[in-house]
Amino acid sequence: MPTLEFRQAINDALDEELARDDTVVFFGEDVAKPGGVFAVTGGLQERHGTDRVFDTPISELAISGAAFGSAVCGLRPVIEIMFGDFLMLAMDSLVNQSAKYWYLSNEQAPVPLVVRSAVGAGGRFGAIHSQNPAAWFQNVPGLKIVAPSEPVSAKALLKAAIRDDNPVLFLEHKRLYGLQADQGAGVEEVAELGRAAVVRPGTDVTLVSAMKGVGDCLAAADLLAAEGIDAEVVDLRTLRPLDRDAIVGSLARTNRLFVVEEGPITGGWGGEVLALAAEHALHDVDDVWRIATADHPIPYSPPLEDAFLPGAQAIAAAVRARLA
Repeated sequence: MPTLEFRQAINDALDEELARDDTVVFFGEDVAKPGGVFAVTGGLQERHGTDRVFDTPISELAISGAAFGSAVCGLRPVIEIMFGDFLMLAMDSLVNQSAKYWYLSNEQAPVPLVVRSAVGAGGRFGAIHSQNPAAWFQNVPGLKIVAPSEPVSAKALLKAAIRDDNPVLFLEHKRLYGLQADQGAGVEEVAELGRAAVVRPGTDVTLVSAMKGVGDCLAAADLLAAEGIDAEVVDLRTLRPLDRDAIVGSLARTNRLFVVEEGPITGGWGGEVLALAAEHALHDVDDVWRIATADHPIPYSPPLEDAFLPGAQAIAAAVRARLA
């Protein structure tokens, strides 16, 4: 069966949407001729021309401002903010302009733009190139947040994000770019944003995560299965909106909900998942808890960074301790 690499999935989605819709444009720092710092976007400028795929100056605010302006004037821009840590430099255009313009225009002017950004730790990039900033944007009305975990759904989710009439933050975990998966048969070409997926059924406990955390949960589920613990794994796929039905539906089957988040525990999206469970499925709850990173900058030191992140062994150990 043919396989698809994560970085190729992103490239394919961009390539196909640029070919499908001539209002789609793609720009950012070093995305055209250099092909991106993570070698994701090579060949797009050669196939679609310099008017539709181009490099920009090093100014995240200028990039996001140009995206907002072009979106409200009829284009469907996709931009790249090289590292998610730099999204704060684009905050005004994303939060105060793009996310609110549909409301401010009395629902007359959509803002169909996508912001792609590489996020996450584990690559020894240090404290200011390793953050996972999804929670910064979690309470911004009008903004969708997509967080894929593997190549096939990443392609379908990016295509859906580009076709969506709302601004979408599309987060790509750096440690997933080399991940390969079977393309399979009959897979969705364009995903539905806001729809989670049960990627492993189970009966004893629900593990909920996004991005790299999903693979860690699947590995933890394998460890737990050897001990007779049957874990269900839910891939959220989008963090805003959250799929409440999928979360409470899984909780109804297992009665235990464990959220795994790569990000500081204070104010994280994992707390929002637990709040949904408490508000809408308290009658099904035997236990709910979460694991995240400490409220501390991400270490550069390899052994310290490895210990800092919630990997498969830590997830399995937390489940064992809770069920003991």
